[in-house]
Amino acid sequence: MKPLIEFCASNVASYTQSVVDALEKDPDLDVDVLEYGCLGYCGECYMQPFALVNGNLVQAETADELLAKIKRKLREEEEELDFPF
Repeated sequence: MKPLIEFCASNVASYTQSVVDALEKDPDLDVDVLEYGCLGYCGECYMQPFALVNGNLVQAETADELLAKIKRKLREEEEELDFPF
């Protein structure tokens, strides 16, 4: 199953559109990127960029930092699948 990265529409409008675009255009990533009206993280939504990576909250101070953290999280999860113990 492909990794799932979820974004809140309000957060995308304020902070993360560039992250969504970068993830969708990255030829090295095979992920599903979805945008929802609300993810239930309203406090975080208005404060800083965030996304859910396979259901786990990832936050950052900037959009560029968020993109880097998302990619790091994806690598970590891939490594866990390769070495589950």
